[in-house]
Amino acid sequence: MTVGPHRADPAAPAPTVVTLAGGVGAARLLTGLIRAHPATEQLAVVNTADDTVLHGLHISPDLDTVVYTLAGAINPDTGWGLAGESWQAMDALDRYGGITWFRLGDRDLATHLYRTHRLGEGADLAEVTAEIAAAWGLELTVLPVTNDRIATMVTTADEGEIGFQDYFVRRRHDVPTSAVRVAGIESARPTPGLLEAVAGARIVVIAPSNPIVSIGPVLAVPGVRDALAARREAVVAVSPIVGGAALKGPADRLLRELGHECSVVGVARLYREVAGTLVIDRADAQLFDEVEATGVSCVVADTIMTDVDAATALARVVLGGSAGGGSS
Repeated sequence: MTVGPHRADPAAPAPTVVTLAGGVGAARLLTGLIRAHPATEQLAVVNTADDTVLHGLHISPDLDTVVYTLAGAINPDTGWGLAGESWQAMDALDRYGGITWFRLGDRDLATHLYRTHRLGEGADLAEVTAEIAAAWGLELTVLPVTNDRIATMVTTADEGEIGFQDYFVRRRHDVPTSAVRVAGIESARPTPGLLEAVAGARIVVIAPSNPIVSIGPVLAVPGVRDALAARREAVVAVSPIVGGAALKGPADRLLRELGHECSVVGVARLYREVAGTLVIDRADAQLFDEVEATGVSCVVADTIMTDVDAATALARVVLGGSAGGGSS
């Protein structure tokens, strides 16, 4: 099997753990998964529908959040960008009246400069991502869900359809929405090796990322949803909703605005075709039976990852998860 940009030996074994990942929550869970399981046996499949081009640079926020977090270099206060950043380029750009609502630190800019240069040379996004991950010393494989350009578009009440970063950063995800779509998804192809990795993995994890704009685009890439459905009993999802709310970001608001129940039961309904098990927080233990009534087995655990130890404890629950239900 070939997974990702290294064009590995086709006879090499599939990763034993494949994680579908968005941004901050996924990165934290991956930190725990690496502590609980060999990194060399893991594959993180990361959303790219929130990628954007700004200042002529190709920016991949979810990919970079995963890489920076696993490298121990993330800004712990924001959950994005690099710790100890400086902002001289943004300050200089602001002098000219340039676009500065999307903040790019000076060292972070180097990542986007490198990515854009390599893509311009003809490398695909998976190749470039592997190079960046290797430069940060990561042992697990970080794979964009597709090398093709896809883009999450959000329909708002006052501006119509806008790009995801316009919605998420410029508008601070504080505007009513009526629809979300992923442009380019019909013609997108899964990154080579991705479907084979899912088919051969011991367990597939759906990280506690936004079901609509982080995991949704990953599942929407043609072939990915079917690959997970075929392995449904081996797929364990972690709910990003705790006590009816998202810990970070607009997942709760988007669920409500798009007609979904904002609860662990609503999450179970969204994932029931592709996941055999849903891990929910103890705060939602009273909804155990309702989750199981959706056809998804339920596991109750501590899902709030306050530190690496908490993330590791959750990772161990996830790795032990199966379509059998129960409480840890």
